Amino acid sequence: WPYRDWLIRALNADMPFDQFTREQLAGDLLPQPTVDQLLATAFHRNTMANDEGGTDDEEFRVAAVKDRVDTTMQVWMGVTFGCAKCHSHKYDPFSLKEYYQLYSFFNQTEDADRFDDAPKLPVPTLEQARKQAAIRVQLQALQEAQFAATVELKREAQQWETQLRPKLDQPDTGKNLPAEVLQALKVAEDQRSDAQKQAILRHVASFAEATSEIRQAIQARQAELKALQIPEVPILRELPPDKRRPNRLHIRGNFLDSGEAVQPDTPKIFPPFPKDAPRNRLGLAQWLTHPDNPLTARVAVNRVWALLFGTGLVESQEDFGSQGQPPSHPELLDWLAVEYRDNGWSLKKLLKTIVTSQTYRQSSKLTPELASKDPRNRLLARGPRFRMEAEMIRDVSLAVSGLLSRKMYGPSVMPPQPDGLWRSAYSGAKWETATNEDRYRRGIYTFIKRTTPYPAMATFDAPSRELCTIRRINTNTPLQALVTLNDTAFVEMAQALARRMLLEGGKTTEERIAHGLRLALVRPAQPEEVTILAELFAERQAHFAKHPQEAKLFAGTTTPTTTAPTTLPSSDADRAALTAVANVILNLDEFLTRN
Repeated sequence: WPYRDWLIRALNADMPFDQFTREQLAGDLLPQPTVDQLLATAFHRNTMANDEGGTDDEEFRVAAVKDRVDTTMQVWMGVTFGCAKCHSHKYDPFSLKEYYQLYSFFNQTEDADRFDDAPKLPVPTLEQARKQAAIRVQLQALQEAQFAATVELKREAQQWETQLRPKLDQPDTGKNLPAEVLQALKVAEDQRSDAQKQAILRHVASFAEATSEIRQAIQARQAELKALQIPEVPILRELPPDKRRPNRLHIRGNFLDSGEAVQPDTPKIFPPFPKDAPRNRLGLAQWLTHPDNPLTARVAVNRVWALLFGTGLVESQEDFGSQGQPPSHPELLDWLAVEYRDNGWSLKKLLKTIVTSQTYRQSSKLTPELASKDPRNRLLARGPRFRMEAEMIRDVSLAVSGLLSRKMYGPSVMPPQPDGLWRSAYSGAKWETATNEDRYRRGIYTFIKRTTPYPAMATFDAPSRELCTIRRINTNTPLQALVTLNDTAFVEMAQALARRMLLEGGKTTEERIAHGLRLALVRPAQPEEVTILAELFAERQAHFAKHPQEAKLFAGTTTPTTTAPTTLPSSDADRAALTAVANVILNLDEFLTRN
């Protein structure tokens, strides 16, 4: 999660994309890298790891390195380069040798054979850093006091030396003594240097009675440091020159079957590697964002376009090769790519350019003529309309209900999910459902376990994350309706929205329903919509009036944070009926669809 925090801050600060690239691919290779630049390299630590035993550790290290190669080329250049790891690409001009030349850039990191042994960066929170600094100040003072040449410590040191001196000639005497202490003891006391005197004194201070209370205090402070549980994030770090690995082809992709030796290089179909760039990951990052690179800017612009329009100008975002789709508007893609690059790789400027265009600001309304001529809107004759992604559906539902937490950064949280799904056979970890504000944080902060992904998001096509997913395919299935109608998290959102409607919407049922529709759909409610939902309210109110326990349960106690707490002006039956109405509003196609 500290890497996620870095990523969010980088995007919010509009970090230029070329810098964004360098820091994630090679932050550790920058001159005097900062903590943030080292943290950025955790991007390529998102590969899968297997350290449960019974496996070949080198096999999984190699698999992780290949994943970094494949991910880098898909994310930055939109090509299916991974097809060439076993044989030369069947459709695009990438050879097996070129794959392992690129692999060579990533093969020189301190990739531990086991995930737990990978280089890690301590990343304390602000509160942890404050406590850590205070404890370290105390520790420094205590350590200075421990080794201070007090009268008592000098006396004990003299007594210890007097008892030890007759035994110095015995072979076993020096086994448990530091070399510098033993050497100092062999020098006459009046001929010792200050360093030798200090070595003896410091050694005695580690067990002397005179320093026992100070040592106990030091142990207590060290325990406090450990109790802070400062997170450590796996990062990339280059191997020292004397430990560099040989780079060879893997025949048919088999890491046990090595072929000819190769040197770090990029595919010949693209412009050459910059002459002044180092042949490492930093140089590769420079090559990716070099003005002569034909793909990086286009791929990045296309991905932003897809986020805003539902489909990229090149529909196959993951494949700009010969088997991918040609761009629907090639000149527009070229122009946006040049604008993006020449405007300092600014994502915010790119977004502003697109969303203020006439093309983006069109109505999403579909006429029979447009449906006939351009059913998928590839010609951009109308505004975008598509079902939102899993995390967005959660976020907008929380926002409309008034529950959304604006809290940013920090560890992942565990919102409600059905019981019995999440099991950890080895660690014994359990799904601890979040409470209070953490229960309602944005979808990006939801705890993800690859073997058991969060079910509400998986149902809405969120990937399981074994591999980097460039493009999600949106579906519409009955299971999705079961989630937004019945999932605990969405029922709580409906309960909170019902309370917003009660507290903010007026005194009549119709006014409250109209307010709920306006909150959700960002437009005035139509009379026929209010009438239909008012009939639903009346039917549900009559049912709940006859079933008070059911009404109390369905009305719940979830209260939005957008309104001041006050006594709700209705019965349990009314609140439960309005919760049913709110549930319908949060399930409207117009609400779940980006219009």
